[in-house]
Amino acid sequence: MAREQDLLSPEIVNRGVENSGPYAGSLSFSVRVRRNLPNFLSSVNLKYVRLGYGSLLSHGAYLLAAPVLMVLFSAEIGKLTFNDFCPEFDFTDALFLVGLLGLLLYVYLDLTPRSTYLVDFACYLPPKDLKISKKEFIELARKSGNFNDGSLEFQQRVIKNSGLGDETYLPRTVFRAGYRPNLQDGREEAAMLLYGAIDNLLAATKIRPKDIRILVVNCGVLNTTPSLSSMVINHYKLKHNINSFNLGGMGCSAGIIAIDLAKDLLNAYPGSYALVVSTEAISSTWYAGNEADMLLPNCFFRMGAAAMLLSSCRLDRWRSKYEFKQLVRTHKGMENKSFKGIHLREDAEGRQALSVSKEVIEIGGHALKANITTLGPLVLPFSEQVHFFTHLLFKKKTKPYIPDYKLAFEHICILASSKKVLNEIQKNLELTEDYMEASRKTLERFGNTSSSSVWYELAYLEANTRIKRGDRIWQIAFGSGFKCNSVVWKALRNVKKPDRSPWLGNSE
Repeated sequence: MAREQDLLSPEIVNRGVENSGPYAGSLSFSVRVRRNLPNFLSSVNLKYVRLGYGSLLSHGAYLLAAPVLMVLFSAEIGKLTFNDFCPEFDFTDALFLVGLLGLLLYVYLDLTPRSTYLVDFACYLPPKDLKISKKEFIELARKSGNFNDGSLEFQQRVIKNSGLGDETYLPRTVFRAGYRPNLQDGREEAAMLLYGAIDNLLAATKIRPKDIRILVVNCGVLNTTPSLSSMVINHYKLKHNINSFNLGGMGCSAGIIAIDLAKDLLNAYPGSYALVVSTEAISSTWYAGNEADMLLPNCFFRMGAAAMLLSSCRLDRWRSKYEFKQLVRTHKGMENKSFKGIHLREDAEGRQALSVSKEVIEIGGHALKANITTLGPLVLPFSEQVHFFTHLLFKKKTKPYIPDYKLAFEHICILASSKKVLNEIQKNLELTEDYMEASRKTLERFGNTSSSSVWYELAYLEANTRIKRGDRIWQIAFGSGFKCNSVVWKALRNVKKPDRSPWLGNSE
């Protein structure tokens, strides 16, 4: 163990300007790290910094232009008197002036970007009879006869160090002798999770299903015909012209991708509601074989689902909990090692399941490094950015300055994948235990619920009344592809303890 920790104190190498490859023309620093999460803040590529600032400038045009126009307009108005406006009162002129002002206001509101609001969200709490402790997991796996002694010992060792507690949820059907994933089990599990989360959301928001204009459903492995989004439309009798999308095969970070898609659609259909539902069917990811790389998902993935209601209607600001601020997506699929980090395959006996590479933590670390380097210019205070660039450009022989992301966010929700990953991210970002609490508690209580994990973490913060008006929340997730995605929300009010929450045991 000590030798593995030594790998996390690598030698920093100044690579200079690269002549070829994906980072051609970029000044970069590299770090020699293998197998464990790389110390990514010691290896910064200016390509991603430029991406962040490019996004900041493109979205900041309105912020810069609006004050200038207001100052010029105020200066001109200040030169005028009431008589200049109405030298002799005339009702027709007054009506024309009001109409002109109304037209200008309409044009201004129509041209300026609309905000996207998170009205509310809900997470599903599975039935108590699906709750399985770590000890019971091993006992049921042994009784199933699907695993040899080596596989049972491997799973027991992984679960012991996983960070999962004794109250996570699994479909018990996977422990049947000779079990193989099938459509019936997958559909039944997905229906329970999807409908449960949506029912909780509709009860909390009082929104009518017919008012929903956009639907986005994401599930990694289970893809049926008709799609899961069609199942939701049929169950809730959504209107015939709904814009529906079904995202599959995009891993644990697909929940943030779904938010990105819904946001773009809300811009295309202003004043609409978008329903986003994120889940994973565990019965479809289950592996009843004996190859170690395919047994890892058994040890971490657990049942869960989350439903989110987004709106682009300006009046919904007053009833919404959060406002969308930034979203950054990073994809490393152009690199073969990243592309093969997590993939669905068949073993020698034809059993299909997810295979996880031994280098997945290192792969995820590089994706995470690229993502937060792009996000930094969008969220970090100016003083932190000055320190960062000063150290990066003028102190090449020393360790680059690590930006303090705690100054940019009051709360951080990191995908609850495993205890080891959370420990390494905490170390590299120098986060306190307060910032890690929601992720660790979610991993312990619910396990890795895939794309819905970051929403169980936000639900934890709400259940403990941690969210105050103006707080910034950073949700970050990573998954197959290999992808790393971040989304930032700002709390519009003090969030009270919700009536329904999986953490309060009453969202069933």
